[in-house]
Amino acid sequence: MQNRRDFLKTAAFAAIGSGLTIRQALAAETVPTTFSINRLGKGGKMKMTFFPYELKLKHVFTVASYSRSTTPDVQVEIEYEGVTGYGEASMPPYLGQTVDTVMAFLKKVNLEQFDDPFQLDDILTYVDSISPGDTAAKAAVDIALHDLVGKLLGAPWYKIWGLTKEKAPSTTFTIGIDTPEVMRQKTLEVAGQFNILKVKLGRENDKEMIQTIRSVSNLPIAIDANQGWKDKHHALDMIHWLKDQGIVMIEQPMPKEQLDDTAWVTQQSPLPVFADESLQRLCDVAALRGAFNGINIKLMKCTGMREAWKMLTLARALDMRVMIGCMTETSCACSAAAQLSPAVDFADLDGNLLISNDRFRGMEVVKGKITLSDLPGIGVTKI
Repeated sequence: MQNRRDFLKTAAFAAIGSGLTIRQALAAETVPTTFSINRLGKGGKMKMTFFPYELKLKHVFTVASYSRSTTPDVQVEIEYEGVTGYGEASMPPYLGQTVDTVMAFLKKVNLEQFDDPFQLDDILTYVDSISPGDTAAKAAVDIALHDLVGKLLGAPWYKIWGLTKEKAPSTTFTIGIDTPEVMRQKTLEVAGQFNILKVKLGRENDKEMIQTIRSVSNLPIAIDANQGWKDKHHALDMIHWLKDQGIVMIEQPMPKEQLDDTAWVTQQSPLPVFADESLQRLCDVAALRGAFNGINIKLMKCTGMREAWKMLTLARALDMRVMIGCMTETSCACSAAAQLSPAVDFADLDGNLLISNDRFRGMEVVKGKITLSDLPGIGVTKI
């Protein structure tokens, strides 16, 4: 039988969803009959600050349509009664957002009209209503608010969502399109550190790239074609060939405009096919059932953790697989996305590992596996 201390620990975690913090629960002799979700209870105001921050890539990053050595980023902080939540907006070129557009959006956000950060639904509905796009900017606010609320609750979000961190999967490590020599070098650099690789395809030398990696590694490989295959017959032929090379999944094989062709490929594919560019937000999920086996959720596209959780829940209800992905990001956004990782099939959360100027320490990759900390919120500390 549980002793009193063990009971209180169990009750503390069970009470989080009702507004009781771990600290309060462990200090209580009996479980109180009423709770205050805001443990500070002073009715303070939230103050948001933000600034641009350029992410520097360790290697030039190339996909089917472009190359880059940096990624524009905006860092966000929301302070409430001495507690600070961190967020960020990362903007790779294809999102169509810039530092200027993100900064302009954030200047419009007035959080001081809310006196309780726990009003997440009201606050983030308001933030979403400011403009029809600006998803990365919205994600920055969402992540910072979730970090703040988790810290006020005294618990990481994976626990608030009722997940078990030991169920987090291995993350893929991305090998961008490059010369055979550089790809071989990149693969050898991470030997023994990861359990699955991710390779960008979508050009005329796809087979050469896979053969190059196979010359130095037998690890399972996830493929991201980044809409690079335009003909459905070619796409299916490639998938059959890739399966023989030890590939385990395919991401966005064809242009998002060719949904019928993609559905034809998916229905005959020997490997699961996941949507990336075809998917942005919650409203897109149901329409992709049948055209894809699964979806790749990215916080920068879906406006953050609140909507990502809804997308994951809906996809599961539709019997679709789920992958959690990222852009080039610091450990701030990657750790936020990692809070959902115990509930997904695949994870591609290596964006923080691709940069040389991370500002945070958070989610770690240990022997290839996503390892979540027990720090509250999104689980990060500033370096």
